Amino acid sequence: MLSFLKRGAAPAPDGAKASATGPVIAVQGAGRAVWSPRDAVSLTRTGFAANPVGFRAVKLIAEAAAALPVLVQDRSTRYDDHPVLALIRRPNAGQGRAELFEALFGQLLLTGNGYLEAVGDGGLPDELHVLRSDRMSLVPGADGWPVAYDYTVGGRSHRFAHGEGATPICHIKSFHPQDDHYGLSPMQAAATAIDVHNSASRWSKALLDNAARPSGAIVYRGADGQGQLSEDQYDRLLQEMETQHQGARNAGRPMLLEGGLDWKPMGFSPSDMEFQKTKEAAAREIATAFGVPPMLLGIPGDATYANYQEANRAFYRLTVLPLATRVTGAVGDWLSDHVGERVELRPDLDQVPALAAERDSQWRRVGAATFLTAAEKRALLGLPARGAGEDGDE
Repeated sequence: MLSFLKRGAAPAPDGAKASATGPVIAVQGAGRAVWSPRDAVSLTRTGFAANPVGFRAVKLIAEAAAALPVLVQDRSTRYDDHPVLALIRRPNAGQGRAELFEALFGQLLLTGNGYLEAVGDGGLPDELHVLRSDRMSLVPGADGWPVAYDYTVGGRSHRFAHGEGATPICHIKSFHPQDDHYGLSPMQAAATAIDVHNSASRWSKALLDNAARPSGAIVYRGADGQGQLSEDQYDRLLQEMETQHQGARNAGRPMLLEGGLDWKPMGFSPSDMEFQKTKEAAAREIATAFGVPPMLLGIPGDATYANYQEANRAFYRLTVLPLATRVTGAVGDWLSDHVGERVELRPDLDQVPALAAERDSQWRRVGAATFLTAAEKRALLGLPARGAGEDGDE
């Protein structure tokens, strides 16, 4: 289905332009796989599958961005029916547009990298599939730029060639200041806060298992003033405490102490009382790393936004739209190489309910600007220029 690229980069044609930093990037040698600095599998397990704040933040962003309507246009026409648009609407037999983009956005948020595979023998792909980022590794060439991608599952690997022109893999990555080939995910930035939040949850669970209160101390005072139990007495007392008084099912059970034994409960210290605030602070840090207003995640103590509607509008404007615009733009450029014509793929802002008020205000301001031509107004609103046969003032 797809050709393989032999190890090493092909010689550049005469006059070809390349970055002067390429040979420096490739100093470790051609053909070596470059691996991510963090274990994506462990981060996904602890920060997404085992952390409710990280899980909800990723789902909230991915679902919101995937639900945005997508339009296809070129410099002169916005298409209601186009082969690229038909492919995006039904990328493969098992997924629709929303499912495909949700998986792509999710991989990008969890690992900093998203990989989209084009299936076909040439021209417009027959199908599009999202590949797991933790299974993909980039193979740099002698010039420092990718020559192939290796996808490894269960000890078996498939190499996707990456050369000039249309390539079978679209690699979308977040900005990483210290990695030339892989992106930095919000999950990596929030890793410390996730560890704090998970540790706090485990501490709370242990506290609940211990009757939801701190432990106390049993003090023994013998009749003759001796303060030490015999070995048999100590083992018997310890066994009775473990079987009759520890655990949630024994919460509230009265304790029967024999002569010489006295129970001294221990209260919460000031640091224990601040424990819940520490957990909430960690949750806010996780939300901040992903760009989700804490109010939308139900995290208390945050008054950054006046109301839920304002927080939702800021969420779309500052997090969802930049991510969706960047990803759809990259996918559009990649598909343009396959179809042989330049098309633009981007979210349709006119159909985003959260931004309806801003969009209406913008349309009114631009429409009332008498000093602008119709073409300038259309450009400001993100609309393509009118065709030669359409009505207009030019």
